[in-house]
Amino acid sequence: MSNYQYKVNGVDYNVEIEEVEGNIAKVTVNGKSFEVELPEPVKSAPRPAKPAVSAPSRPSSSAPEKAPAIKPKAAAGSGTKVLAPLPGTITEVKVAVGDVVKAGDTVIVLEAMKMQNNIEADCDGKITSVLVTRGDTVMEGAALVTIG
Repeated sequence: MSNYQYKVNGVDYNVEIEEVEGNIAKVTVNGKSFEVELPEPVKSAPRPAKPAVSAPSRPSSSAPEKAPAIKPKAAAGSGTKVLAPLPGTITEVKVAVGDVVKAGDTVIVLEAMKMQNNIEADCDGKITSVLVTRGDTVMEGAALVTIG
């Protein structure tokens, strides 16, 4: 196990790399467990500073290289996943497992770049899983809820 301290855009991150198997790293960031998908399998002892968790970053004028996807360990329920359209912090979860939603209903409020963004259901259905809680930091493409 390796521990690292990072500060990204003024936010402190305590990153503990627990295990790297192939191209999947099991890490804990500020006490929350994630599986990080690396672009290539690690062949020798991992160099944690390179495959470590990418924290939310500010957009730049040049096209940035895509960061590794961070996925919570919680399993998603069956159905359609509602994904985070950009990195940010969850400020409100408006649904619970079992709630019935229609396409266009707000399910999550995500703060990104000091703006509140309503994340809407993509389809009609019942919430089969809620994968985030208020205060969670998520990356672009992270599953937030599942609608079955």
